[in-house]
Amino acid sequence: MKASTLRWLIVSILIALWEILPRAGLIPELFLPPLSVTLIAGFADAGEYGQALLVTLYEVGLSMLFACGGGILLGAVIGSLPRPRVLIMPMVSSLYAVPLVILYPVFTVWLGIGPESKIAFASIYGFLPTMLATAAGIQTIDPQLLLAARSMGATLSQRLVRVILPAAIPTVLSGLRVGGALVIVGVVVSEMLISSAGIGYLISRYRTILDSPHVFAGVLLVLAMAVAFNAAIRWIERKCAIWQTGTRGAQAAADDISGAIQPAT
Repeated sequence: MKASTLRWLIVSILIALWEILPRAGLIPELFLPPLSVTLIAGFADAGEYGQALLVTLYEVGLSMLFACGGGILLGAVIGSLPRPRVLIMPMVSSLYAVPLVILYPVFTVWLGIGPESKIAFASIYGFLPTMLATAAGIQTIDPQLLLAARSMGATLSQRLVRVILPAAIPTVLSGLRVGGALVIVGVVVSEMLISSAGIGYLISRYRTILDSPHVFAGVLLVLAMAVAFNAAIRWIERKCAIWQTGTRGAQAAADDISGAIQPAT
């Protein structure tokens, strides 16, 4: 049986169990309402969930920009420079071990309970793993590629864009996958803790009144965001598959370097 077929089979079984077990009384509906009841509750208040989803997507989008974009850029710079790497990486690794959720009240004191505190918290939450993975990936690059780039007169920015990031694509995408997932978690968790809008806020509000169908409707939306993000990363991986093969990736990088640098020299 193909892996894709097996995955769909597992998902179908889980969906069927979600519907059957609560209706059979094997699981109390307060803990897990049937899937059909959850979907009906979500569609009945689609407008409310739609507005909350827009708020959450806005916060997630900005947080992704800061966390993943900044993490990849700074990780590439630090990973390619020996002295900053030796100085900064141990501190960042130690900070990553700290449960950052305990710092969220500090962000609310500084930035209030609006979207600014959620964006700042989720950005830092996703920034650290993205930067660490990118910096680690830089160290796996074939030194011959960097030597070839230097011999052709490539500047640091050219080496970053044309050599370092493409050659470290597999590790960068792994860090991006983790960092992006943590951004989504950070936004939703912060909305659940202190907020007046967003999917996390709806989940927390309906949880306090024991409205399980509406709680799980919000959970489904969060799951949909995570699945969509994972699908986007898989699409990027397919587009960048050439860089995940050692010989072909090195040759393509060398060709790309020559084409990019020679016109400028």
